[in-house]
Amino acid sequence: MDIQEATPRLLKAYPAIFLACHQEHRRDPATEQTLSAHQGSILDHLDAIAPTSLTQLAEHMGVTPSTMSLHIDRLAAGNYVTRTKDPADKRRVLLLLTEAGLRIKQANSVLEPELVAALLSRLPEKQRLAGISGLELLAAAARELMAAHSRSRAWAARRQDPDPSQKPT
Repeated sequence: MDIQEATPRLLKAYPAIFLACHQEHRRDPATEQTLSAHQGSILDHLDAIAPTSLTQLAEHMGVTPSTMSLHIDRLAAGNYVTRTKDPADKRRVLLLLTEAGLRIKQANSVLEPELVAALLSRLPEKQRLAGISGLELLAAAARELMAAHSRSRAWAARRQDPDPSQKPT
């Protein structure tokens, strides 16, 4: 199937899955505190074991490190994220989910786990495997596309704001 045929098919199929299974709010199940969609997205990109640098996260999400720092301040104030200095490079800030951050991440997916399970239960095992395999391939391509877009935005920003040391005097 070529791209011209695949594109409208995906555009038709994805909203049906999303509308059937999406979750309305991001809430901490222990405190009932509501998080913004953006805060929830940040938590989705972090881990409780493997740290992520603030700069890498900012680049990946297409924002400046200072903007990301403001978002992390709010998440840290809610005890969802911790900041530590990288032992190898004290200038680098590493981010980890706290127990509360992990709890809200696990309890809040874009899709409601019970609805996804109900959806999958409607398919025979072979079709279920084919569907999941296809979605995993699309997800891998989506991650590559997001990384490429993030890099291009970062380079575009650098071209617009040249290094001050290169300006004529």
